[in-house]
Amino acid sequence: MKEIPVYLFLGFLESGKTKFIQETFEDPRFDSGEKTLLLVLEEGEVEYEPSRFAVKDFCLEMLAPEKISLASFTELVKKHNPDRVVVEWNGMRELTDFFDAMPDGWAIAQVMTFFEAASFLSYNKNMRQLVYDKVQYADMVVFNRFRDEFSQEEFHKIIRAISRRPDIVYEYEGGRAVYDEIEDPLPYDIDAKIIEIADKDYAFFYRDLVENTEKYVGKLVRFKGLVAVDKKLKAGTIVVGRHIMTCCEADIAYSGLVCLHASNALFRTRDWVEVTARIDLEYHKVYRQEGPVLKASAIDYCTPPEQELATFY
Repeated sequence: MKEIPVYLFLGFLESGKTKFIQETFEDPRFDSGEKTLLLVLEEGEVEYEPSRFAVKDFCLEMLAPEKISLASFTELVKKHNPDRVVVEWNGMRELTDFFDAMPDGWAIAQVMTFFEAASFLSYNKNMRQLVYDKVQYADMVVFNRFRDEFSQEEFHKIIRAISRRPDIVYEYEGGRAVYDEIEDPLPYDIDAKIIEIADKDYAFFYRDLVENTEKYVGKLVRFKGLVAVDKKLKAGTIVVGRHIMTCCEADIAYSGLVCLHASNALFRTRDWVEVTARIDLEYHKVYRQEGPVLKASAIDYCTPPEQELATFY
């Protein structure tokens, strides 16, 4: 089965998705000769004008939300036999609905998310889960109709609290596009003799460690964490971490690190400890792959932090 690249365009109504896709299809550089299926999965305020497309070999299909399914998508593949798929996704639906309906062979090639700048903060406040859903997989986030009175830093912080992956673009009224160049310094000194992780910074530490493990290898770190034990693990092996809330209460998850220690203490699940350890990159069955393994030089019981739940806020 041939692999079919899928280009996902996400966002709420009036965010600029349709306009961007229209302009993309009008660009001769997008006409690679591949047969392109444009799959529209929401009814927007702006309609497409296929007569202006520079892409010659295309097919346009519109599906109502209740028709989104593996069977429907598979039927479209049989009908059109596309070489690539461009999808305009309904912003009020979560992406798991699309992923569950993807036929074999479809592979996500790029995800772009669009927000209308004037309504973004309101959506983030009242529909945080949907905003999170549209950002977590994005390669690029575009804020359309941005204005000088808006704060780039405020928008930047919201996106970076969800993911450090996407590029961020502010497209001002009039067409001027500005790429986000705000730096995200870590809230701790990664070059210190011992990296001290404050209680409020565990979420940032855990995410950066998992995403960029190589830069932590061989370094010493100290933090408070909640113990998890398993009888299947060897003596002297525990997991130390925190519960992290990325978006909302529904996504709270324990995010822990394998810790090897030589203490005689009988640590139990839900014990709070302060650990000082060297970070190595090794295979461990807890991860089922290579991952950061703490080699503790000191570990002892401690009092819980004032706020036990770790967040990015």
